[in-house]
Amino acid sequence: MSWKKFITGAALGFAAAYAVKAQLDRQMISAKKALSLAKAAFGQSAPISGSWIQITPETYEKNNIRYTIYKGGVCRDGAQYEFVIDAYTGTMIDVKQL
Repeated sequence: MSWKKFITGAALGFAAAYAVKAQLDRQMISAKKALSLAKAAFGQSAPISGSWIQITPETYEKNNIRYTIYKGGVCRDGAQYEFVIDAYTGTMIDVKQL
């Protein structure tokens, strides 16, 4: 086998591996995982008595940026909060008290 063929094959292999990894990193988290992240964030301040999440992702726009999100809510201390969490990163985008 010549060195040119070996180096070409190795370069193509690295490029394919990079493309596959980039695609896998762009997968959405599950609604269950999103709820778990939100409950962990809310649970730092006070105990949570109840929670819910919509399992179907939807599009959400804030500050002219579009996100794919999950909507959910938690109850604690007699108050209810609705949250919007990014379906890809798990980052809390918006929270409001109901």
